[in-house]
Amino acid sequence: MNPLDQLISHFEQFPGVGARQAKRFAFHVLRLQADEARKLANLIENARTTVIECASCHRYFTKRHSEELCSICNNENRDRTHLLVVERDSDVQAIERAGVYDGLYFVLGGTVPLLSAPENSKLRSGSLKATVAARIPEGLSEVILGFSVNPDGENTARFVQSFLTEVTEKKVTISYLGRGLSTGSELEYADSETIKNALQNRT
Repeated sequence: MNPLDQLISHFEQFPGVGARQAKRFAFHVLRLQADEARKLANLIENARTTVIECASCHRYFTKRHSEELCSICNNENRDRTHLLVVERDSDVQAIERAGVYDGLYFVLGGTVPLLSAPENSKLRSGSLKATVAARIPEGLSEVILGFSVNPDGENTARFVQSFLTEVTEKKVTISYLGRGLSTGSELEYADSETIKNALQNRT
């Protein structure tokens, strides 16, 4: 495989990118001026060395000094009785923009497709179990399952609830986002008012 084909193949591995779009990306890179190409390469390299995964919620953040926790998890003013489980980092950003939630987060890292076995997924289910178990003595009272309202999101919510019920032993309420989100919608693209209604009307 020649370098161009390798570049196209690499872009095809990006989430939501098909063959046609991967070719557009590859040819865009080839058309960059030499200094622009070096800048892009440096940006990728710098991100790889300065952006890390939060040790608590698992979202990515830019590290300063030797910290291991993101600004949300480090904020003592956040409500630590609530934990909102979401699929990806961009969901955290969408909810923070809405400005209606002041608890903590946990980024699960994906969903369980309807036709896939949960045990074959690469979700952070083990880490979520440990996080919830550790926070119950610290006052955790509610876990909110904040997944997209589509078949995969709802299947993931059922899967997560099934193992969290065992961990919490009914000491913690497990709730879902309310139907401010229409069926088939993805949380990442929901507007602030919709997210606000979904959080306030969770069930």
